[in-house]
Amino acid sequence: MAIRVMLVDDQMLLRTGFRMVLAAQPDMEVVAEAGDGAEAIENLRSTAVDVVLMDVRMPRLDGVEATRRICAQPDAPKVLILTTFDLDEYAFSGLKAGASGFMLKDVPPGELLAAIRSVHSGDAVVAPSTTRRLLDRFSPMLPSGTAEPRHKDIAKLTEREREVMLLVAQGLSNGEIAARLVLSEATVKTHVGRILTKLGLRDRVQVVVLAYETGLVRAGGGAR
Repeated sequence: MAIRVMLVDDQMLLRTGFRMVLAAQPDMEVVAEAGDGAEAIENLRSTAVDVVLMDVRMPRLDGVEATRRICAQPDAPKVLILTTFDLDEYAFSGLKAGASGFMLKDVPPGELLAAIRSVHSGDAVVAPSTTRRLLDRFSPMLPSGTAEPRHKDIAKLTEREREVMLLVAQGLSNGEIAARLVLSEATVKTHVGRILTKLGLRDRVQVVVLAYETGLVRAGGGAR
């Protein structure tokens, strides 16, 4: 079954370009388009969508608030934030709102397609190190961390899962975590999956955000 995509951008020319790229793929289909966040939410009431490509700066309802409302819905589609500038504060806000990642609007077509497929399969498309740089830059926007995490569900994690969570939050890939802890990558992937389930998170991007918000990791990437 083809991946159903909705394009959300107030610039019709950009939507046309993205639509042409996606239409050439046998496993993708553009099922809806919207010129702002409000129209995107309205479209979702009548159209089944798997992945939303979401611009951030739009009239009426911006992409961040639209992402927040969409991700709060049951069985919500995955959202990819589109931004003009790397490390844009809108991208950071979009990740906190529930987006599965962010990418630049001038992304090469191959990377765009790979990102859509990755998000659809449940992965995040922001490299952990890029997420860390985002959070380091915008950490003043986060609540002040304390030594004790405020998210009660973190107490459900085993010692090993907490250890893996800290390394994810510091920007390490599964392979790097495996080498650090002398585990197989498959085992690390299993731990990450359990962490997501126990904490009710969508992907590793939200693991990083939560680790910063709860004070488990400080700006700069160091664990408390």
